[in-house]
Amino acid sequence: MFLVERRYRLPRIWSNTELRKIATLCSGRVINVSGWEDRDKEGGFYRDYFVNAQDYTVSNYSGFRGFQGKEGEVELDLSQPLPEGLEQQFDVVFNHTTLEHIFEINTAIHNLCALSRDLVIVVVPVAQAQHGSESWHDYWRFTPTCMREYFQREGMTVLHEAVNRHRNSGIYLLTVATYSPQKWKQYFPDKKPLADAGNELGGGVLAEAIARLGGLVRRLSGKTC
Repeated sequence: MFLVERRYRLPRIWSNTELRKIATLCSGRVINVSGWEDRDKEGGFYRDYFVNAQDYTVSNYSGFRGFQGKEGEVELDLSQPLPEGLEQQFDVVFNHTTLEHIFEINTAIHNLCALSRDLVIVVVPVAQAQHGSESWHDYWRFTPTCMREYFQREGMTVLHEAVNRHRNSGIYLLTVATYSPQKWKQYFPDKKPLADAGNELGGGVLAEAIARLGGLVRRLSGKTC
């Protein structure tokens, strides 16, 4: 992980840290959707975060970094209707940075919610360099407002949302939503919805100082733009 570029390394480390805190609260059946090998890119596995899980499943779609036919692995294409028998089969549905690669985004988010009977935990990029392969492409970036709207349409309540605050780095959004808000209220106190995700983009001490100096010069010269 140390050799990975800062712009990719920092948001992953941040999202893993956030997930570790949330995963310990989770129990029952857990699925990592489109999780490839389930690796957290820090030398560990996401299954080890969910220490109270009854059982843990990984799903994948075919192609590069896709379905491998391992024991217990579920083949699942989020862009298509769910296979019969998978609806509401899991207590916790987890998905990390794959939604940007699925063009049929409405179907994909609906499927994540339909898999769950309680929680959905999703990590998506607010800002990130374009990336893809021969098997999957890069289509979307997300805001907190966007994810709130999607979950609301699915009848879910957003319990928690957070973004990393690194400059000169990719920015991830982690959202936790549920069908049972009262059950989780003690663990996720009410707070104001995020409204400034990505505020660090293009920032930095020097950039901010130059911008403020430019504004001062314009005011002193009588110019407003």
